[in-house]
Amino acid sequence: MKYFITLLLSFLLFNCNDNKTEVINANKIIDESIQVSGGHKIDTSVIEFNFRDINYKATRLGGKFKLERVFLDSIGEIRDVLSNNGLDRYINESLVNLPDSMATKYSASVNSVHYFAVLPYGLDGKAVNKTYVNEVDIKGKSYHKIKVTFNEEGGGEDFEDVFMYLVNTVTSKVDYLAYSYNEDDGKGLRFREAYNERYVKGIRFVDYNNYKPKDNTSKLEELDKQFIDNKLELLSKIELKEVTVN
Repeated sequence: MKYFITLLLSFLLFNCNDNKTEVINANKIIDESIQVSGGHKIDTSVIEFNFRDINYKATRLGGKFKLERVFLDSIGEIRDVLSNNGLDRYINESLVNLPDSMATKYSASVNSVHYFAVLPYGLDGKAVNKTYVNEVDIKGKSYHKIKVTFNEEGGGEDFEDVFMYLVNTVTSKVDYLAYSYNEDDGKGLRFREAYNERYVKGIRFVDYNNYKPKDNTSKLEELDKQFIDNKLELLSKIELKEVTVN
């Protein structure tokens, strides 16, 4: 009995240490990926680009931020400004009042484009949870597969979204990612393949081939395997144009 208890305690201690190592490894891998992608240069930058005929501008200074988009509509020029204080919408430079539901919708839309533009920046936040899943091979290269979830507090409007980041084991760059998001009729799934990598003022930018599963029963964890097996459908291309950084 004494031997059994000692063995049980050793087993539990090993598992605790092993789980702790997984958390530390996931954080370290993401931190390294943030650094090779521009790191905290983004913290004090002004980034501007065009995406689908809409101009986007992100101004960050430490913890303060201002994320903008400007586009033309039938009623004139519309400018949405998302900051630490919430969202403001201007139509022809005049501030307009928005219902909370619309402000939430526009905030999510503005934030989403800016969020994907500088990934994996921001994944070292306090509301971000990272778990090492396993190592996978895609097109002859090895990748760390890391699951990312968000706390409700501090995780934003889309805190229930779940991501799988595939980080190159040699370069520490995110070459692929998959995610699930809420739709009216359930969960939506997407898989993105990075291409057209370029560095502007030391910050990495990529475009994406944006895929969706052909099978409605697909699971997030399986999308990388489905990509390898050519079982995903190319839905669109995510292209950032005229990128500038100051």
